[in-house]
Amino acid sequence: MKIICSKENLQNGINIVQKAVSTKTTLPILEGILLEAEDKFKMTGNDLEIGIECFVEADIKGRGAIVLNSKMLGDIVRKMPDSEVLIEAKENNTVIIECENSHFELKGISSEGFPSIPEIKKENGFEISQNIIRDMVRQTIFAVSFDENRPVLTGEMIEFKEGEMVVVSIDGYRLALRKSKVEGIDVDINVVVPGKTLGEIIKILSDTDEKINIYTSENQILFDLGNCRVVSRLLDGDYLNYKSIIPPEFETKIKVKTEEILSSIERASIITMEDKRYPIKLVINTDNMIISSNTDTGANREEIHIDTEGNNLEIGFNPRYFIDALKVIEDEVVEISFTSNVGPCVIKPVNGEKFIYLILPIRTRND
Repeated sequence: MKIICSKENLQNGINIVQKAVSTKTTLPILEGILLEAEDKFKMTGNDLEIGIECFVEADIKGRGAIVLNSKMLGDIVRKMPDSEVLIEAKENNTVIIECENSHFELKGISSEGFPSIPEIKKENGFEISQNIIRDMVRQTIFAVSFDENRPVLTGEMIEFKEGEMVVVSIDGYRLALRKSKVEGIDVDINVVVPGKTLGEIIKILSDTDEKINIYTSENQILFDLGNCRVVSRLLDGDYLNYKSIIPPEFETKIKVKTEEILSSIERASIITMEDKRYPIKLVINTDNMIISSNTDTGANREEIHIDTEGNNLEIGFNPRYFIDALKVIEDEVVEISFTSNVGPCVIKPVNGEKFIYLILPIRTRND
């Protein structure tokens, strides 16, 4: 194998496929990137849970394949001058990497033992703009669970039905949901994708209208960007019925400026230092809300204007859960609904339901 590639293209390809390279394995080949030069130059990373392959523009001088340690290759290319890079695999899996006056010789691994990425038939799928799915995942992934005792909740449910895409994550203390209408597509999909996979996907997707095709099989999902393919296993098990978790009725509703309540809660959280024993307290009155925190190290209190419908209320929350949700909301004003001082609250748009964030309360020290 022998190829010549610009440092920029090579670096971009490495950065993408490295997201699927294993960092905890006893198999050296899984710590590597597969380089293949045939009609095109392709780079692949595969940790057996997620596989990423990326086609990189290069001048192919000789066909072949080799596996190189991902970290070593990435470090070398990153330190290279901004010029053309030559990579050549010779006998005994020795690999030459040259750029201007820089010369490296690395010991590669035969490509024969590198695990192939599963092939998924491009049948059960749909096309969507990259920026739409990127935002939907970004605005929900923070509520994915890390509890391995409930593995299905370590992923996000992606549902596609009747032209509407829904992305949901639940960690047992909160729920995050985003909806988006997608015209002209008639498929039914309901899968649970590992949070790790989606966390890497949003790093690859662009904030543009460029399309991405998504296909599913019985236990795999494919994200096809054209020059880059990401294949991941799906999580087994029945996801929670998110519709039954969202309360149908509320005792109190408020409308509040998103940035104003976010800033106030962030200041209050400085005192709590994210200690779950010390939640922030919300005191809701007719036209104002008092946000306060009180711990052994200090106290905070401030008042913001709100529009209230329903009863006055006192309730406590883990501030981090509110901050995570409010930070990804782009609406200037939100509606927050409360069932009671011991029931969940729901954050929604003033109009519609394009996003829903449900948060369970915490008893305050005075309860």
